[in-house]
Amino acid sequence: MNLFEAILLGAVQGLTEFLPVSSSAHLILARMIFGWDAERLGLAFDVACHVGTLLALVAYFRRDLLAMVRQLPSIWRRDRTGSARLMQLIAIGTLPVVVIGLLLAASIEAHMRTPAVAAVTLAAGAVLFLVVERLAARTREEGSLSTGEALAIGVAQAAALVPGVSRSGATITVAMFAGLRRDAAARFSFLLGVPAIVAAAGHAGLGLWRTGLSRDDMTLFLAGMAVSAVVGYAAITFLLRYLSGHSLAIFAWYRLGLAAAVVLMWMAGLG
Repeated sequence: MNLFEAILLGAVQGLTEFLPVSSSAHLILARMIFGWDAERLGLAFDVACHVGTLLALVAYFRRDLLAMVRQLPSIWRRDRTGSARLMQLIAIGTLPVVVIGLLLAASIEAHMRTPAVAAVTLAAGAVLFLVVERLAARTREEGSLSTGEALAIGVAQAAALVPGVSRSGATITVAMFAGLRRDAAARFSFLLGVPAIVAAAGHAGLGLWRTGLSRDDMTLFLAGMAVSAVVGYAAITFLLRYLSGHSLAIFAWYRLGLAAAVVLMWMAGLG
């Protein structure tokens, strides 16, 4: 892996981690087009992407996160409101990805990281985008979610372990089905992603600590982290502003086009 690849894939990861178009599908497509094997790109790059996207989330939602930390002692009080209530919903929504990740992550990684799976899940997600835009009420704020609804959104986040699903796409869709406004659904999706990305970065970082980091890997680490952080922050800003006045339709059509591209390239023998 060279510096150009680290910068380019860091940008792809930072952009597609937050837009509802699936980062894993784009990395699969990049592998098909350029011959880059994600499994051989190096652990430093994997850590860099997670740390970079985490920095983007923390920087954008720093006030929300600080308010939740201050309310930590009252998270389980009956009369909790505001930041304490939101933190409890995030804690509940994080449970499915922890359980499913521990039980099934290795199997998913071994058997489902293929162009065929990515194409199917990209198309299925696009259809759900169009359906939720037609059927959902879209009037509620994220703080109005029930514990059951937060758990359902957490299950959607866990489903994004499958390539092509998109963590943000799945969680935003389920949150909109629960009646949240588009931008409120996106805000909850991003905040819900903080614990999951911390866990992913910690897991990858533990492996990196065991194997060590060379000087060349350090350069790639810093480049990938910086690019994914900057691009990720821009992606968060764009999506929240966009969804305040626009539908998910453009992302649905993009996903359908991407699914078709993956199938065509796979059939052409590039997979």
